[in-house]
Amino acid sequence: MKWSKMTKGEKTEAKWGLAFVTPTIIGLLTLNFYPIVKTIYMSFFKTGDFGRGNTFVGLQNYKNVITSGEFWGSLFNTVKYAIIEVPLSIAIALVLAVLLNRKMRFRSGYRTIFFLPMVAAPAAVAMVWKWLYNQQYGLLNQLFHTDVSWISDPKHAWIALGAVGVWSIIGYNMVLFLGGLQDIPRDYYEAAQIDGASELHQFFNITVPLVSPTTFFIVQTRIIAALQVFDLIYMMIDKTNAALKNTQSVVYVFYQYVFTYDNKGYGATMIVFLLIFIMLITVVLQKLDKKIVFYN
Repeated sequence: MKWSKMTKGEKTEAKWGLAFVTPTIIGLLTLNFYPIVKTIYMSFFKTGDFGRGNTFVGLQNYKNVITSGEFWGSLFNTVKYAIIEVPLSIAIALVLAVLLNRKMRFRSGYRTIFFLPMVAAPAAVAMVWKWLYNQQYGLLNQLFHTDVSWISDPKHAWIALGAVGVWSIIGYNMVLFLGGLQDIPRDYYEAAQIDGASELHQFFNITVPLVSPTTFFIVQTRIIAALQVFDLIYMMIDKTNAALKNTQSVVYVFYQYVFTYDNKGYGATMIVFLLIFIMLITVVLQKLDKKIVFYN
């Protein structure tokens, strides 16, 4: 509606609405939009000697990244982590949400326990699991009487990191699923019980399809978050760790080039490629939206 055709009351309401959303808009422009533009801008420059000034190099950084085995290796590591974290955390969270959606004693307590890892600081989570994974005195090796180098063996260090990611995000996914389960009418389950459907059949034929909008939302957000993993790797994998090459993510390599090697342009270019990769995955998921999500 045009401003000239609005009544006095509508104009007042619009002004108040704009006043309420202005802080959010400013925050988005300052904390999201500007950093994106600045990162893309920096990708066309090379940091000057001793960090002074920037030299315009055009597409040279992009050529270097494309031909860099380190970047593609880190991208492959990031995808491996996402493949472990995303599907496992979603599947386990859905099962837990279904179980904790029933009437039971201490239900709120169980929900709180599973959500606690999400509240804990990532640094604290990483340090605790680093102790659990320790080869010499770690709890896992002591408990199972093994001598496994969980996070220093390149063969399975990335699996160990993925397991920590799954553990730390299950509670968040579970809460979202609990919200989705509340919207499913009980009539469907009652009708299924009358027809003699087992709980397993009800789960796959009623719960899974009707909670698919929530599942789709979690899949999208968790893929985006998993592809930006950094703190877990930074805190658990030392620079001298033999498994670093097999576990370092794109954001981890970006951090090293920007803050250790002071090559901001090259690091920014890596992030631009990661942004493009995430956007492509998001576009594919949006194309599949109507085919795999049941909104009715």
